[in-house]
Amino acid sequence: MKYILALDQGTTSSRAILFDANGSLVDSAQREYAQHFPQPGWVEHDGRDIWTSQLEVAQTLINRCPDPGSIAALAITNQRETTVVWDRLTGEPVGPAIVWQDRRTADQCAAMRQEGLTDLIQTKTGLVLDAYFSGTKLAWLLDNIEGARFRAERGELAFGTVDTWLVWNLTRGASHITDVSNASRTLLFNLHTLDWDDDLLRLFNIPRAILPKVVPSAGQLAQTNPSVLGRSLPIAAMIGDQQAATFGQGCFQPGMAKNTYGTGCFMLLNTGSEPIASGHHLLTTIGWQRPDVSSAGLHTTYCLEASVFMGGATIQWLRDGLNIIQTAAEVEPLALSVPDVGDTYLVPAFTGLGAPHWDGHARGTLIGMTRGTSKAHIARAALEAIALQVADVFEAMEKDAGLTLTELRVDGGASKNNLLLQMQADILGIPVTRPKIVETTALGAAYLSGLAVGLWSSTSDISALWQEDKRFEPQWSDAQRKTKRARWHQAVERAKSWSED
Repeated sequence: MKYILALDQGTTSSRAILFDANGSLVDSAQREYAQHFPQPGWVEHDGRDIWTSQLEVAQTLINRCPDPGSIAALAITNQRETTVVWDRLTGEPVGPAIVWQDRRTADQCAAMRQEGLTDLIQTKTGLVLDAYFSGTKLAWLLDNIEGARFRAERGELAFGTVDTWLVWNLTRGASHITDVSNASRTLLFNLHTLDWDDDLLRLFNIPRAILPKVVPSAGQLAQTNPSVLGRSLPIAAMIGDQQAATFGQGCFQPGMAKNTYGTGCFMLLNTGSEPIASGHHLLTTIGWQRPDVSSAGLHTTYCLEASVFMGGATIQWLRDGLNIIQTAAEVEPLALSVPDVGDTYLVPAFTGLGAPHWDGHARGTLIGMTRGTSKAHIARAALEAIALQVADVFEAMEKDAGLTLTELRVDGGASKNNLLLQMQADILGIPVTRPKIVETTALGAAYLSGLAVGLWSSTSDISALWQEDKRFEPQWSDAQRKTKRARWHQAVERAKSWSED
């Protein structure tokens, strides 16, 4: 039996998962690592923690594998916009890794919008001008770390999102690469030329010398150094986590959509071989690029994406911030202990609001409480908030694509919560379907890698492996749905107006 080892580097933990040729999860290992919040709105990681935690779980699985020699290839999927800069000679980070949730460059983005740069950037990149993306994070690091800009211009420093950082370490510095899906999240990459854009580099003041080479999402991309994992393995796939989940859910045809409930919530809709510009503040992004057998070239798949910043992280806040639960699993029974939210609404804009609002200055709001409000109501409101945010972006996506979506495939850690998924079906008014394997981020990367090394011959083989675990049918009336969403939008406006006082 051949295996694919998938490395899934996430915002709060690093995982490694071993998949077999049937697409079955054989073994997994996970390790959380430290989050740093040095100022309000700032979120940082230590790049060394990212690497050591990922290396540890990869080595664990290789050591537990009954036949390590049967591992055919390595696949990498990652938190996307998180930005790392390191010394090419020593391989050491020169500063903190700035996480995708970080808002320190929100004012810079606002100033650039005032200069009228929004349309130019969106036309070239498919993205909104927001601190979420890597471009302004990289510029901030170059401007605020002593000597960094000078050293970058001399070619002494390397930039990468987390995929690039992992490959650099896995190859001991032999490969400085990123794939098109991750590159498309930087504000520096042109969706139409499929290359770094000179106009954008000048605009953000980024020296080309610091950038990685852009490669497809699948193929013979690099080889690990034998000293790292005990043997040399081909790295046959690199892909951003949300694009990987879309691939893992089998959304290969235009019009198929998935939503991942991870730290944030990320909905992607396959739009085919041409990018579709959004008129509702969504993102146009590259899904993946892989060899096209029929043409002996490369085929690029595009997606529309909506990003909600606080998904599972909202449950984490209940645990770590309010201490009303001890583990994430406790939120469901606690929320079920009350029949409804008691007209209490939580808008988890702790790091601003993502799509479709893109308000970096909005702040978390808990509204509608009375003396009868309990921690159970707050827990239930937190779950509803996740589902309501997803409903907002779902509606915008339908309008952009000109489609009426009839099903939503879901995955990610929080998708194990049955109450959340029933809420989601009720609020959307369509069935929500959970697959048997919810680790579709790692699975999608594994599928891409397996296709590249011949473990699977086509996406049809992969579609046949997809299996439904549970289907949640909507139970609310249209009137209930309309009332709930109207009340939610009132709460969202309060969260926005807080920044205007």
